[in-house]
Amino acid sequence: MTHLSRRRYDILREIRALDPERDTDRIVWLTSRHEFPWDYTQGTGIAFLRDYGIPSISRLLDRTREFEDDGVKRYDDTLLIGEEATVEGIDSERSHAALRRLNRIHGHYDIPNDEFRYVLATTIVGPVRWIEEFGWRPLDPIETRALARFTTRFGELMGIRDLPSTYDGYLELLTSYEREHFELDPANRRVTEATLRIARATAPAPLRPLVRRVTIALMDEPLREALGLPHQPGWFVSAVRGGLRLRARLLRLAPPRRTAYHHRPSTYPQGYRLGDLGPASMLDELNSNPLRRTP
Repeated sequence: MTHLSRRRYDILREIRALDPERDTDRIVWLTSRHEFPWDYTQGTGIAFLRDYGIPSISRLLDRTREFEDDGVKRYDDTLLIGEEATVEGIDSERSHAALRRLNRIHGHYDIPNDEFRYVLATTIVGPVRWIEEFGWRPLDPIETRALARFTTRFGELMGIRDLPSTYDGYLELLTSYEREHFELDPANRRVTEATLRIARATAPAPLRPLVRRVTIALMDEPLREALGLPHQPGWFVSAVRGGLRLRARLLRLAPPRRTAYHHRPSTYPQGYRLGDLGPASMLDELNSNPLRRTP
């Protein structure tokens, strides 16, 4: 094994020396912020699109018009709340404050527990599936166990009931729920197209013309059909997926990332505080206490 190869797997060796029950936060941080930051973000993005295949979810999102009217802020806020929940550990005060805020936002809507369970399942299944297909290495079982433990604790802090405790449990929850609830609805398409416009707006300029087609090419057929999106030619789908697999092979030759990835929100170029996050129409109500600014 070359010196570069040894270095490339340094972080994985650290992860394998950790305990997924005791060191959950550290493992999740290393996996999502060092080993697979881009992949994790892309997998989460595709996961969010799965929510729109459930008409009751897409109709609520369509009514709020957040994606249509203030989409980039909605995108940034979603990623930043996730970061707030992980940067100091899921049971840190910083994380608890972010999740209390998230719960207050959700409290404005009548969302049933089964929908919360499904959406939470997408947040772990989406990144894991992506990394399985396009990551530069497979996830280690220790990573999968830690991700499941983190996801369950995240859900508990949101007050979600009857949660799985393993990745296989979340995968079964997701697949069974989609079999029963995926259905074409006009709201699905509207929210999806609004989200694709957000993706195009936040992508590097040279890639923007291809964002919509590439995103569709990465969808499985049940999802694409539930969202009412057009079929993409087989050659194009193969080219997109092949390109991502080539990227993975090249990344195996790169050194490990030494600094953690942090989302850079275009909505808050000077930094943000927790009090900035959330729908603009709710901010006055949400901000009953002063909140510190974060870099």
